[in-house]
Amino acid sequence: MFNSLHEECGVFGIYTNKKTDIATSTYFALYALQHRGQENCGIVVNDDGVFSDYRDVGLVNEVFNSEVLQRLGKGRISLGHVRYSTTGNSSKANSQPLLVRHIKGPMAIAHNGNLINANELRLEFEMNGGIFHTTNDTEVISYAITEQRLKSKSIEEAVERAMYKIKGAYSLAVMSPQKLIAARDPNGFRPLCIGTLPEGGYVIASETCALDSIGAMFLRDVAPGEIVVIDKNGLRSINTHCSSYENTSLCVFEFVYFARPDSVIAGSSVHEARIRAGKFLAKEHPVDADVVIGVPDSGLDAALGFAQESGIPYEIGFVKNRYVGRTFIQPSQGMRENSVKIKLNVVAEVVRGKKVVLIDDSIVRGTTSGNIVQLIKNAGATEVHMRISSPPFISECYFGTDIDDKDKLIANHKSVEEIAQHISVDSLGYLSIDGIKKIAKNAQCKFCVGCFTGEYPVNVPEKIEKDKFESKIPYVCDGDEECMEVYGKNIVKSK
Repeated sequence: MFNSLHEECGVFGIYTNKKTDIATSTYFALYALQHRGQENCGIVVNDDGVFSDYRDVGLVNEVFNSEVLQRLGKGRISLGHVRYSTTGNSSKANSQPLLVRHIKGPMAIAHNGNLINANELRLEFEMNGGIFHTTNDTEVISYAITEQRLKSKSIEEAVERAMYKIKGAYSLAVMSPQKLIAARDPNGFRPLCIGTLPEGGYVIASETCALDSIGAMFLRDVAPGEIVVIDKNGLRSINTHCSSYENTSLCVFEFVYFARPDSVIAGSSVHEARIRAGKFLAKEHPVDADVVIGVPDSGLDAALGFAQESGIPYEIGFVKNRYVGRTFIQPSQGMRENSVKIKLNVVAEVVRGKKVVLIDDSIVRGTTSGNIVQLIKNAGATEVHMRISSPPFISECYFGTDIDDKDKLIANHKSVEEIAQHISVDSLGYLSIDGIKKIAKNAQCKFCVGCFTGEYPVNVPEKIEKDKFESKIPYVCDGDEECMEVYGKNIVKSK
């Protein structure tokens, strides 16, 4: 469990009407989605059914250079992916898009989200002879699709059938030799949108900012439960899994933190949502102060909203080192703690001798918040009043945000007043549950707030471990003495 929140992935797919340097376009789009995952990235290019791929650990600009992009070549369809690991470690093997060689033709798949039944499905596939090469749940999805591909007339029919089996959060991009397919779980936990290219063709992406990066025009969101098929005949939709508005549950933290502020999700501006969160905070937790500052980057818009509503002047209180990645996304706890010290520097002239309102998006353990507060006090602030643009975290997330241990959440052990004392602020206020449900103006969906309430829109397992496939999984030994000795309690009786 980390000191801040952890998102998972960004997906991108492009279908063009003529063969182009599609790898470079995908590269630019992944750059725009880099904030969604900084551990791994990859690109697969489809040139008339021949798939070329390159994936590795690292940032987009570290993994790809002009030589690699040239080697990927030109094509008409491509998939790209940036990853933060919510299931499986950050090894090269777990990089996406995954590439599957199959009797019905190759398939590439990229996934944003987290399955809640991945463990059971993987065991089922292994019992039927399946061999897994990764420890992420995207490979489980690929097995579910390829299993159905043998029984289906088309790849989209296989995806449709597989969706009856996979449960949880998934925004998928799937590429076959002739088609680009987008699919979203019936609850719509994670965003996915469609854009059009000026020269003809379509793109799919986790956020609209990726469309902007390559000059594509936003068309619409992929609806929860929808399967979108793009091929030589254009775009068509399969709606058998689609949900009603009442049954949708987009992760509200996409608006609070995960998404880029220039993106539009579910018809609502992320930037405006964060402004509204700050305004609601000012109404719910007013304070007498001299200046409002925000923690970069997601706290800045909320701080501006707080200042607008309260009338307290807004200032830029921090200089951010742009060469340090988002703190939460670094896998090692020691690395994260060290990066806090070099990531932010206080503009002393802004806070010296003043009562400061400090706006941030969340408090997880309290360590990072405490360090930031100390920076401000060391710079000469007389008071620090912290305001958080989300409610307190009290429960795990099962749908792609890496919050997997409620015992590590400070709000489960301390009251608001005790947290304030722990991080050394003069006062502390969180946005209410009602407030966070209203931040996305005119949003065309409902929201999941399970991490704040412990109540989820679907039935969830007792526990999901991030590295569940790195640990011992159940084995069927059927009397094999060596197997019995090695796997012990992890044995499952054969049926």
